[in-house]
Amino acid sequence: MLISPQNLTELVNHVRYQIDRAAAAAGRAPKSVTLVAVTKGKSAEIIRLAATAGVTDFGENYLQEAILKLDELSDLPLNWHFIGGLQSNKTRAVAERFHWVHSIDRFSVARRLSEQRPFHAAPLNLCIQVAVVPEPTKGGVDPGGLSELAAKTADLPRVRLRGLMCVPPPQPTVAAQRAVFAQLRALQERLNAEGHHLDTLSMGMSGDFESAIAEGATHVRIGTAIFGSR
Repeated sequence: MLISPQNLTELVNHVRYQIDRAAAAAGRAPKSVTLVAVTKGKSAEIIRLAATAGVTDFGENYLQEAILKLDELSDLPLNWHFIGGLQSNKTRAVAERFHWVHSIDRFSVARRLSEQRPFHAAPLNLCIQVAVVPEPTKGGVDPGGLSELAAKTADLPRVRLRGLMCVPPPQPTVAAQRAVFAQLRALQERLNAEGHHLDTLSMGMSGDFESAIAEGATHVRIGTAIFGSR
């Protein structure tokens, strides 16, 4: 798809309309849902166009690719979300440059992000990725290990545990989509009953974000619906 400022603005506005409609249907305020535009494989020029269309939050999966874009777009007041798998030996640039990490699934990564977050920076916002539907090729902590990981992560300095994230496989029906997202919401409620104060559910992508919003998503990660397929 050839992307121009005009059609990108139209696509962003259409996705925002769908988000607002889904939020209203769930009895929620539209501003309770943050659009995170997923820009892996997209150029800095495309991201700049999306920012011109009003997008402020961008999600990146691949660190080396992302850093080049952050450098090129440093003049823009954007919020950067790291949403891909993260190895313990590649945390420094994420700790120094990003505002959010959605993909924490082991304590060693959370600890290194805490150690490497600059003292002058605001706390780094973290979400724990949960394997609500286990898949061998995807990350995520098993729900049985979630309470321990959350408790240890919440005690770290210079980071703030904000909530949970999931990347479930495509589901055959809207009801099935909602059932999966309801599992993540229930896990967040369980953690809050244990004394946490989590306010974030990062769930829902281009094919299922309306179902995610119906189940309480606060951050939806949208790529294809805005930028087309890679």
